[in-house]
Amino acid sequence: MNIAVWLARTAAVRGDTPALMLGDTHVATYAQFADRAARLAGGLMAHGIAPGARVGIFAKNAPDYLIAMFGIWWAGAVAVPVNAKLHPKEAAFILSDAGATLCFTGKGMEAPNAIAMGSLSADPIPCAARDPSDLAWLFYTSGTTGKPKGVQITHGMLAATSTCYPIDVDPVTPQDAALYAAPMSHGAGVYAPIHVRMGARHIAPRSGGFDAGEVLDLSKTHGPTSMFLAPTMVHRLLDTAKARGETGEGIKTIVYGGGPMYRADIEEAVRVMGPKFVQIYGQGECPMAITALSRADVADRSHPNWAHRLLSVGRAQSLVEVAIDAPPGEIGEIMVKGAPVMPGYWQNPTATAATLKDGWLLTGDVGRLDPDGYLTLQDRSKDVIISGGTNIYPREVEEALLTHPSVIEVSVVGRPSAEWGEDVVAFVVCTDLDEAALDAHCLDAIARFKRPKTYIALPELPKNNYGKVLKTELRKRL
Repeated sequence: MNIAVWLARTAAVRGDTPALMLGDTHVATYAQFADRAARLAGGLMAHGIAPGARVGIFAKNAPDYLIAMFGIWWAGAVAVPVNAKLHPKEAAFILSDAGATLCFTGKGMEAPNAIAMGSLSADPIPCAARDPSDLAWLFYTSGTTGKPKGVQITHGMLAATSTCYPIDVDPVTPQDAALYAAPMSHGAGVYAPIHVRMGARHIAPRSGGFDAGEVLDLSKTHGPTSMFLAPTMVHRLLDTAKARGETGEGIKTIVYGGGPMYRADIEEAVRVMGPKFVQIYGQGECPMAITALSRADVADRSHPNWAHRLLSVGRAQSLVEVAIDAPPGEIGEIMVKGAPVMPGYWQNPTATAATLKDGWLLTGDVGRLDPDGYLTLQDRSKDVIISGGTNIYPREVEEALLTHPSVIEVSVVGRPSAEWGEDVVAFVVCTDLDEAALDAHCLDAIARFKRPKTYIALPELPKNNYGKVLKTELRKRL
């Protein structure tokens, strides 16, 4: 089934319902949304875009973004969303690798075969027939360890992820509003289909991205709002809310993921804003759909294991199996199989063979499953530090350091050592770098061999366009 059929079905029964908003301004009802997507599909067909052809989107968040995405699917083509923060040369590589013959661009964006967002329209065409195994989206990995790879996301995968959302993450009603503060080219866009299917409103901030004050204001105006945010965005939203004396009025749900949310940060977020938070764990290869930590688990402080669970990423979502490549209770590589898992990388059989084994996706992350099925991430397997023959998991050291009052952000990496194999090095953003105090703090919380040998102060940690810390850049500094 073509995932764009969901838009047609919602428009048929809720055509007069508001669908698309730009800030406070109403842009389109569901009937208008579906008509514009069908007309865009007609324009694509007139440009020679056949089912299966790749069409890029290189733009900031906007109502036209959703029209373009659903219009591409309506035509049976494949959407190639490119993060708006990428350099034009990076965008050009992705579009070239995907073989995109056309690219919708936002104002001021440069890309090959570009056509302005909102400028393509023709007579509407029927929604193209697609099978669940047909390609819908080429998602390009962030490329922190080399050239980005194109993850093949099918219509069936989008349907599976969308099905998991109301079961495992958050129920959706027509009264809800999806607020797109994180890039639509990433996880926020993956959540668009389920909100379309349920007839919710879709709000694009006028800023085209994340502005904490704007998010708070729009939520008060349009609530109940739900959104996907990276942990760094949650941190900034919380700081702004506290500075304004607010508690996130109008916000129904904040789904967070894409990086570590440290325990101290999420405890503070719940204290200030209440039980509005749900954590998900996923990868582009299994988008947003590996595990979920429910709002009840995130907010609970009464269960005997609440602290352990809060450090976890929750339990397996409904349409996947999660396993560890290690004996029960021990740390090993996380593996996942199920309907939301990719069939492979775009034109990269070598990478596909290394990542998919006997139906299992090898995530490259390491973690532990407890007897209740809660998965605790340790780190990417490539980030584990081996010192003196012992594995040290950077996140454990980071968690300890973040409980010190002077530490704002921290990232821990390994440095080659002739004596130990690797030494632990902590890059810290802090109000006052007192190495002796940080050392004593670590010794009070973790084993002596895990404490950093060196502390390096930075004004900020290097991050990619999704807010993930670039440990590769930190290693280069060493």
